Amino acid sequence: AGGEGGAAGGGQAIVWRNVVLMGLLHLGAVYALSLVPRAHILTLLWAYFCFLMTALGVTAGAHRLWSHRSYKAKLPLRIFLAAANSMAFQNDIYEWSRDHRVHHKYSETDADPHNARRGFFFSHIGWLFVRKHRDVIEKGRKLDFTDLLDDPVVRFQRKYYKSSVVLMCFVIPTFVPWYLWGESLWNAYFLASILRYTISLNVTWLVNSAAHMYGNRPYDKNINPRQNTLVTLGAIGEGFHNYHHTFPFDYSASELGLKFNPTTWFIDFMFWLGLVTDRKQAPKEMIQARKERTGDGSA
Repeated sequence: AGGEGGAAGGGQAIVWRNVVLMGLLHLGAVYALSLVPRAHILTLLWAYFCFLMTALGVTAGAHRLWSHRSYKAKLPLRIFLAAANSMAFQNDIYEWSRDHRVHHKYSETDADPHNARRGFFFSHIGWLFVRKHRDVIEKGRKLDFTDLLDDPVVRFQRKYYKSSVVLMCFVIPTFVPWYLWGESLWNAYFLASILRYTISLNVTWLVNSAAHMYGNRPYDKNINPRQNTLVTLGAIGEGFHNYHHTFPFDYSASELGLKFNPTTWFIDFMFWLGLVTDRKQAPKEMIQARKERTGDGSA
């Protein structure tokens, strides 16, 4: 599934720097697993807390707020989500949202940055190992992203992105366990920074790969994205992917109910606090009509 990321993909040159850095990162994460038995329990809990914050910076922030404008967030929440997004270290909000909008508009074509038709490996990580396909750049130029740069929080994060990543993704996760409960800097760095970062990257990538290849399609059987329970568990609610591509404007990215969607719970809690307004939802009648018209009959 993974041999198609090189010259075959429209002459895309391999970016060896990315290949080497990702290889080293994953080796570091494997090594970090050996440190788990020797780490303080609070360090492991802290690493998981950082993982959740990282995830929210992507799911509630770059994805549902900035890419899809599925709800509105007041300034304090936008600042928190931008900081959490820097902890995620997956490109700044502007770049992430730009790529994601192109992905939705041109899903499963050469203009899709992580086109799942090119196999699991390419859509998971291989797309980061090659220069962008020329169609991604050309068609991406035709979309309007001015709303992103109209947000001073997005502009600030973009301007100071490298510094914010060093602070949020590496310094703070490492410093807190060392300072507060005497964990070694070595353990703190490898567990709360390297292992946490690597897992969060792969969880996000699974939305591009597994959730575009494995699962049912109760809303639209004519598109690739699927409902994938395992991805939902890892990506705190982002695995209801057939729904999301059918109704991308819905802030919940899934049908509401008692389904596992911590990102939606977070947005709802922020709404309760008065920091979120204008949550957009697909009406039940619209969802039902769509299921009957284009669904695969699985739900």
